Amino acid sequence: MFERPQGGERAVLVHLDFPDEKQREGLDEFRELVEASGAVPVTVVRGGRRVPDPKYFIGTGKAEEIRLLLESDGRIDLVLFNHALSPAQERNLERLLKCRVLDRTSLILDIFAQRARTHEGKLQVELAQLRHMSTRLVRGWTHLERQKGGIGLRGPGETQLETDRRLLGERIKHLTRRLKKVDHQREQGRRSRHRAEVATVSVVGYTNAGKSTLFNRLTRAGVYAADQLFATLDPTLRQLELPDNRSVVLADTVGFIRHLPHDLVAAFRSTLQESRDAQLLLHIVDANDPERHEKMEQVELVLKEIGAEKVPRIEVYNKIDLLDNVTPRSEHDECGQVRRVWLSAVSGEGMQLLRAAIAKRLATAQTELGLRIPPTEGRLRALLYEWRSVIDEKIENTGAWLLMIRVDARHRELLTRQKGFENVEVVTDTSSPAIEVCGDRRLLH
Repeated sequence: MFERPQGGERAVLVHLDFPDEKQREGLDEFRELVEASGAVPVTVVRGGRRVPDPKYFIGTGKAEEIRLLLESDGRIDLVLFNHALSPAQERNLERLLKCRVLDRTSLILDIFAQRARTHEGKLQVELAQLRHMSTRLVRGWTHLERQKGGIGLRGPGETQLETDRRLLGERIKHLTRRLKKVDHQREQGRRSRHRAEVATVSVVGYTNAGKSTLFNRLTRAGVYAADQLFATLDPTLRQLELPDNRSVVLADTVGFIRHLPHDLVAAFRSTLQESRDAQLLLHIVDANDPERHEKMEQVELVLKEIGAEKVPRIEVYNKIDLLDNVTPRSEHDECGQVRRVWLSAVSGEGMQLLRAAIAKRLATAQTELGLRIPPTEGRLRALLYEWRSVIDEKIENTGAWLLMIRVDARHRELLTRQKGFENVEVVTDTSSPAIEVCGDRRLLH
């Protein structure tokens, strides 16, 4: 392996333009990633292809151009690609360039490794790195790669590569077990908040959109915030007081990015579950970013990957202090719900609008509906009373209970999973109260 030196690496950046939008990456964002990793960009090698080259990704000509560049400047430590490389492409490039080669995924994992502070964060990053590394072990090995024969040369029965794979697999299993314990502790915390009927509001968004600055402004948490990619990695939970004297838990999460590595999403699944199980998401958007709509789409893709695409949300357009003639305001949808708030987390403008929007949205995030529960399913009726969800109750001639209930999304989902719910009828007939559908709410009249 080509070992990475400690700090201050001089790097050549490689960026290709592809006609396919799914393969296209932003060069400016790549520069920010490189700077966040601590590397020093020396030059950028650009090019264009219709499809990646199977051997070198960039093609033989560009690969030779980079090789000559490295020979002319002996101080360059590594080559960074703004694309995802296959293990074979990384191996072929390192053999040709005689230099350390990292792709976009490895670069992001390296930044996460530098920023992890908590025990859980370090475990998650190490697990993601090991999963990524497990497909790249063959790269750079030139010794102990064959079993030896003869007196004094007989080994333990496995090659060095097999030994490394076995040790790597054991470490991955060990980290997975430890993260399951951490996940269990997080789940206990969520259950405690659930029993106490404390709602969770999760802050999500593209990296460097201002999530941590907004989080600090709302809760005075004092978490680290900086104008750089992935300044915040470890999740933070704080209590937030709303204008209606209700308290909720606000969760600050890691920022998303285009083509976020799947190994990273899998390793951070327990952390990202705070967003999936939240009653409301605050999608923070950099209002001053000309590519904000594309980045919002990337956030939606990650939310879908973790199963949080159906959680109600408010779009928070941050950094209006960098825009001309833009004042704090709230925008509503056709149902009167607050869908968007314009503010500045740095100056504090519009923060009261956001607090009021959160309070209003949580107050109307509940569903009111009628249920006809047969006498044989009294356990479900008792459960609804335990949740304090029953607004009104009538007993029909058949002995069935006609309940009017109010539940949030979490309780509604739990209710549908209960044994015997298939025997419960949602009231929709003309003799029952009519149900009007508006946006993501159902109002019982």
